[in-house]
Amino acid sequence: MRNLIEFLTKNVHWFVFVLLEVISAVLLFRYNTYQQSVWFSSANYVAGQVREIDSKVESFFHLEPMNEQLSRRNLELEHEVSMLRKQLEKQGIRDTTWGAGSQAALAGQLQLIPAKVVDNSVSRPNNLITIDKGTADGVRTDMGVACGTGVVGIVFLASSHYSVVIPLLNTQSNVSCAIKGRGYFGYLHWSSPPSDIAYLDDVPRHAKYKRGDQIVTSGYSSVFPPGILVGKVGRTYNSPDGLSYRVEVLLSTDFARLRDVFVINDTSSAERLQLLRAAQDSIKPNPQEKK
Repeated sequence: MRNLIEFLTKNVHWFVFVLLEVISAVLLFRYNTYQQSVWFSSANYVAGQVREIDSKVESFFHLEPMNEQLSRRNLELEHEVSMLRKQLEKQGIRDTTWGAGSQAALAGQLQLIPAKVVDNSVSRPNNLITIDKGTADGVRTDMGVACGTGVVGIVFLASSHYSVVIPLLNTQSNVSCAIKGRGYFGYLHWSSPPSDIAYLDDVPRHAKYKRGDQIVTSGYSSVFPPGILVGKVGRTYNSPDGLSYRVEVLLSTDFARLRDVFVINDTSSAERLQLLRAAQDSIKPNPQEKK
């Protein structure tokens, strides 16, 4: 207490000076119109700048959920458009009211489980991705994984709260893809870096397409529904046996920056897979018949 009193006593003139300055400023801005307008303008500018910074900071922390919502919606719309186009082609119907009425039913077959990438690699021959969702969240093996920009890979292993995904950037990956609008399909393979190029094999030599055409999932497997973007056509090469084409595919997914993904639970695909397995079991040879 004694030290405080000594400090105040030694510096009392500074405190008086500051007090007089504050009183002078209050009198100046309160009783002079011009200074008052300048004060309010400056105060409003500073307040506006502070609010703008606060808004930017708040928006930054909301980018993650917004990105997840946009990615989900983009994937849903791609699936809906592809399914509606196929249904219209089969039915030969051009009435848009029919398409609008069927949209909800088609979308209902696709359930998207949001997940985040917790581990990833892009430079190894057999890259793997780990996501933070597992069987407790409805994820199981052989489910497709995609993001807002396209296909990511297939679930290989699933525990209660984590899953391992075989991405397109894996030499063991084998995804059935088609050239959008052309009807030709093949199998997508990746052999080595760079991480933005894969190859579509077994494309017929009579296939007609052009550079820049989109490559999408064909829907011929039980993993991915049709129409999910994979990439674009690059250059074309002959296959080793010369009987088909090998098409360079510029992948649409940037695996090096991958963060938000969705595990695809396609109920129609699951039903097809169950039916296929039942058919395979039914045609297995009976051991008693060989005797």
